[in-house]
Amino acid sequence: MTERPKKPATRTGHRAPTGYDTTDYPTFSVTVDVVNMSVVDGQLMVLLVRRQSDPYEGAWALPGGFKHPIESLDDAAARELREETGVDAPRHLAQFGSYGDPGRDPRGNVVTVGYLAVTPEVGRIEAGTDADDAQLWPVADVLDGEVELAFDHEQILRDAIGRAGGDLEGSDLATAFVGPTFTLSELQSVYEAIWDDELDTANFRRSLSMSPPDSSYVVATGERAAAGPKGGRPPELFAAGDAWTDGSPVRRSKRRGTKPRRGGGNQS
Repeated sequence: MTERPKKPATRTGHRAPTGYDTTDYPTFSVTVDVVNMSVVDGQLMVLLVRRQSDPYEGAWALPGGFKHPIESLDDAAARELREETGVDAPRHLAQFGSYGDPGRDPRGNVVTVGYLAVTPEVGRIEAGTDADDAQLWPVADVLDGEVELAFDHEQILRDAIGRAGGDLEGSDLATAFVGPTFTLSELQSVYEAIWDDELDTANFRRSLSMSPPDSSYVVATGERAAAGPKGGRPPELFAAGDAWTDGSPVRRSKRRGTKPRRGGGNQS
């Protein structure tokens, strides 16, 4: 059953001035575009859709579309993601920028609001509404030009990666890329994929142990992950602790990469 959109809240004085005429001002449309990112086998991935019609018919693009008059921007982002890809909005779905350069959309004056979504496991992807196809693509392929995006979506993607890179230090964003339980290698691969930097494993694990008093960044579950293809002892599984409310203990090195690396992280 489809939920009815919430009506905007009203309060005293919430009315247009007498004689106000909207035609006195330029009109424009508002859209939302969602950068839904995941880290899969150590590789940063983004969810893209193939456009069904013009403009840019057949081109790959970020999931998104026009905001309905009776819905919020957040609701519009969640709806477009679900309608075009079949993916439900994850717990991390946040605005990171807006784009309104003249000519960015050949249909007219269109301002779009960029959303960063983080999904540990995308699950089943199913194209819908005005999308012919939907799938995960390696971000490195997009930034290398192997996948050309419609509109100004490449710039929006780059900005989303930049925001994610900064938020890794100041928030618990890294934990949104992993499931409820995770190995330390999986958590480390999130930082490495987004920062395009190889971290020292010993230093990374040491930083996770330097938590504030009476709190912790990671909590041992007493369980282990499935054994890898190379055999050996299965890695231990952890859950996120409460220390992340103060930000991440992991700091980016001075040498910063320019684009996400291709493939692989360690599995221990």
